[in-house]
Amino acid sequence: MAGTSNPIDGFAVDPAAIHYVGEGLQRPECILAEPDGTLWSADARGGVVRIAPDGRQHLIVQQASRGFAEAGNDAERFVAGTLPNGLAFARNGDILISNFGTDRLEVMTRDGETRVLIDNIGGEPIGKVNFVLRDSRDRIWLTISTRTKNWMKAMSPAIRDGYVALYDGGRLRVVADGFHFTNEIRLDAAEEWLYVVETCGRRVTRLRVGGDGSLSRRETFGPSDHGAFIDGIAFDAHGNLWGTHVMTDRIFAITPDGDLRILLDDDRGSEPGRALMAAFARDEATPELMLACGGSIAPWFASITFGGPDLGTAYIGSLRGTRIPAFRSPVAGLPLAHWYGIDRPA
Repeated sequence: MAGTSNPIDGFAVDPAAIHYVGEGLQRPECILAEPDGTLWSADARGGVVRIAPDGRQHLIVQQASRGFAEAGNDAERFVAGTLPNGLAFARNGDILISNFGTDRLEVMTRDGETRVLIDNIGGEPIGKVNFVLRDSRDRIWLTISTRTKNWMKAMSPAIRDGYVALYDGGRLRVVADGFHFTNEIRLDAAEEWLYVVETCGRRVTRLRVGGDGSLSRRETFGPSDHGAFIDGIAFDAHGNLWGTHVMTDRIFAITPDGDLRILLDDDRGSEPGRALMAAFARDEATPELMLACGGSIAPWFASITFGGPDLGTAYIGSLRGTRIPAFRSPVAGLPLAHWYGIDRPA
């Protein structure tokens, strides 16, 4: 829609207009929205929190599937170290979980029963599993931030070992490699381009999607360097790509023409934020410098999700917040694959 009036022209999020959803959440990194207003949030307590439209919330803790336990396996060990990160709905309404703690792609029913969909690629460990996305053809896209065993060492401008994998026909295969800490991904409205966050590249990359799921024509979308770590992204219906700057806590949008707009700044050029980015440029970023950063709305903005019946409410996921900030958007979000119907089991 380049060249037409853009609904975000002149728009900025008014912090006073932000309201909050949920309470007592732990690491609500990724949020899924359903048309009836229900939200699902990843939670560090080892599961997903369901927040009903009336505000009631329920923590659904992961547990090994009955078949796994009945076979005499150690069900408690199965979920040890779990840390749900990226979420997506499977076609039947189950929840796909990219598990940052177990380094697996998992499937959880709405009652918490969990099974492993895939935990290796070609017989080798997958790496640090980050985000999952299902497309309209029921293919599952998975991002792996790094193959480095200690993922914190990959928070470096020098390491490019992240990749994108595609799970299709019961097999996981690498479709693009060599990213600077691969994070969230999104498809455009026509599912012709896949947009990939490179957190440590501080940019968004896009690739053309082939009919067989192959990726080609890799190019940068928007600025070549945001000067900040990017985490989550989501399209609106106009074609703007919204996103989050994590640790320095901003909401941005990249217009179809590639222009960067800052829509909310909860960092305001703080000294901790500047110190972190300077240290990163020297390849000297540390957990201590990272932990010194973060705004007051929901520390460490991690994702942006459009929801509400009209897709006109934006929700901010975070890594250190305990509730979900929300605000009205001047444009509806782009519906994800699940929006037009989920075939839930009876």
